[in-house]
Amino acid sequence: MSSLPSISTPRLGVFDSGVGGLTVLRELRQQLPKVAMHYVADTAHAPYGLRDADYIIERSLKVGGHLIDQGARVLVVACNTATAHAIAALRQRWPDVPIVGTEPGIKPAVAQSSVGRIGVMATPATIASARFAGLVQKHAGSVQVFSRACPGLVELIERGDLQSEELRALLAHLCQPLIEAEVDTVLMGCTHYPLIQTQLQETLGSQVKLLNIESAVAQQAARQWQALGLPSAPEAAPLLQTTGDAESLSRFVQQALHWPLSASGLLI
Repeated sequence: MSSLPSISTPRLGVFDSGVGGLTVLRELRQQLPKVAMHYVADTAHAPYGLRDADYIIERSLKVGGHLIDQGARVLVVACNTATAHAIAALRQRWPDVPIVGTEPGIKPAVAQSSVGRIGVMATPATIASARFAGLVQKHAGSVQVFSRACPGLVELIERGDLQSEELRALLAHLCQPLIEAEVDTVLMGCTHYPLIQTQLQETLGSQVKLLNIESAVAQQAARQWQALGLPSAPEAAPLLQTTGDAESLSRFVQQALHWPLSASGLLI
């Protein structure tokens, strides 16, 4: 068991393979405005969704360790793929740190469906994971689940041009089987996807309910933080780091999320 460092300001650590976890960070900032937050985008090693399990575990332990070394007292895995493959390893490595995962909300999607047919859009690694299969088996019941692996979608979102024709064409291709299956509910099973929720809704049609789980993840993280009884801090901007191009991440948060923040580079 690794000992925790002594850091004057306790932090809430959040990581993802790229910008997708910023949707979770956005919710966390709303629920915990006086908590110091530290976000790492492991962009140099993205996307996790096309990696094997061992690689995802290795990177998750590396990034998680960095956040804990920098004072994270609660760790949020703001990535469905990393949660599916690495959260058990993270909890084993740091049993004294509350670790909150992000996984497809099959149960609420099933509850929302009126016709008994739901779609799940996620990365190939999430769809192929045993954790996802277990969630479907546990919660789907008689509801049909149409899983749609979405190779290439995270990469296009990461580019930052969320109105490109290339993105719209890929969405049309990915959504077509779900439209043909006449699902009435689609779960966005990757934290990147709410960044293009408007485009997804237009592609699927207004009759389809779109669900995400960022609020539920933030609520669970808030409960864990409050249970620790940690002191609040003056309201401050989160610390943003990336293993990739800091200028690209800065530009993304300023243009897509309208946050006047700058990211810094990180070599881990």
